Amino acid sequence: MSDHVVLSLTGVVKTFPGVRALDGVELEVRAGEVHCLLGQNGAGKSTLIKVLSGVHRPDAGEIVWRGEPVSFANPQAAMKAGIATIYQELDLVDELSVAENIFIGQEPRRGWFVNRAAMRRGARTVLARLGHPEIPVTAEVGELPAAAKQIVSMGRALSREAGLMIMDEPSAVLAQDEVHNLFRVIRDLSSQGIAVIYISHRLEEIREIGDRVTVLKDGRTSAVGLDAKSTPTRDLVRRMTGRTIEYVFPPRPARDHTEPLLTVEGLSRGGEFTDVSFTVHKGEIVGIAGLVGSGRTEVLETVYGARPADAGRVLVNGRPVTGVGSAVRRGLGMAPEERKRQALLLGEPIYRNITLATFRRYAKAGFTRAGAEQEAATGIADQLDLRPRDVRRPVRTLSGGNQQKVVVGRWLLGDTRLLLLDEPTRGVDVGARAELYQMIRRLADDGVGVLLVSSEVPEVLGLADRVLVMREGRLIHQAPAADLDEHRVLDLVMAGSLLEGSPA
Repeated sequence: MSDHVVLSLTGVVKTFPGVRALDGVELEVRAGEVHCLLGQNGAGKSTLIKVLSGVHRPDAGEIVWRGEPVSFANPQAAMKAGIATIYQELDLVDELSVAENIFIGQEPRRGWFVNRAAMRRGARTVLARLGHPEIPVTAEVGELPAAAKQIVSMGRALSREAGLMIMDEPSAVLAQDEVHNLFRVIRDLSSQGIAVIYISHRLEEIREIGDRVTVLKDGRTSAVGLDAKSTPTRDLVRRMTGRTIEYVFPPRPARDHTEPLLTVEGLSRGGEFTDVSFTVHKGEIVGIAGLVGSGRTEVLETVYGARPADAGRVLVNGRPVTGVGSAVRRGLGMAPEERKRQALLLGEPIYRNITLATFRRYAKAGFTRAGAEQEAATGIADQLDLRPRDVRRPVRTLSGGNQQKVVVGRWLLGDTRLLLLDEPTRGVDVGARAELYQMIRRLADDGVGVLLVSSEVPEVLGLADRVLVMREGRLIHQAPAADLDEHRVLDLVMAGSLLEGSPA
């Protein structure tokens, strides 16, 4: 990292109707550095990215890029100037090849025709520069795994000679080994003088890959250019949320859970998991820990009836669950891992997403009663402290944490007895996580059973009453959360050793 500043923002303001999304933001990025951007959902990170990438034009303030004041009219202008943005939801065309995606919009030509041989050669050169010559340039992008797609998106940026890459939650869909490989690529880019703005909610990633950190809070800059490795976590959390880290997890009540709600007996599904048995009691939070591919999500979806089991059974209050319909009738609700793709109607208003599971209540003689829907949804929005409160807004305009509240709130309108949560805080900042944790704990205190899957061991240990550990499709250990620590759980999920007396 050099001392040469390639990007600086001074007093940048962006206002939307009723919302001041950016309120005088300051930022300074140097050549060859990895500059991390932190902030709660709703702090202004997404708006700032869109201002830098030409999606939005600022209302006030100054952006200086490579020594010249700029105001990009559109994303193409930003890209042409050397600023590339790689969004969490990659803007690749699945039906096109790797080479076509890398050079889309700037295809090498021979006369009137695209020079496909030159395009493939150029793509191989770019992928080799990124350390991934093994990615086939003729393969359709839709056939590639998530990590390879991300490399292709970075390759597109390199093909345009980008001097700054903005990466929005790049590790959200990657396994741990893929994250390490991503960091290697980022370090290689930095060594070539390319600056990177790295956005993540995972503080441990920022420690590993970041050079400096800027923190946003409520559309303002609460800290500029902190050292990523030496700034205490407590200080980062305080600057993001105004609260100290001790208050992230709600206190775990000391109570015995004796009333069985969910009983899973000998559940198996070929190639995914085998002979899984456990119980969730009324008012109990049970967490499932395990690596990606351990079978944890598949178990959750099979309990919900979304995947048919090959053997075993699922009982709720002694009554069998045989499919999604019977699961909902028995009082099960589920918030899946991919909330945008699997749980939300992004173009619909908030209230319609909240009432989705209880829609029949608001229909009469073939017509919907939108007023009744909005009234019911507003009650849920108040209960969950949804921000903003206007339930008529499209749900896609909400931050990740508030979208997750909508998914959970949907089930609060029904007679939900058991809530299944798959990665409930993925893509959610520290402050919104704390609110979600409080909400989940309140549900349990009201007698709702909760079964959750999380990749983050501290989250499972901090929130759950009891922990199930899975490895390679088997449940290898279960114990009260208070009897485990992070190192022990990681030993189990990595090595798979079975504790004495633990049910298999």
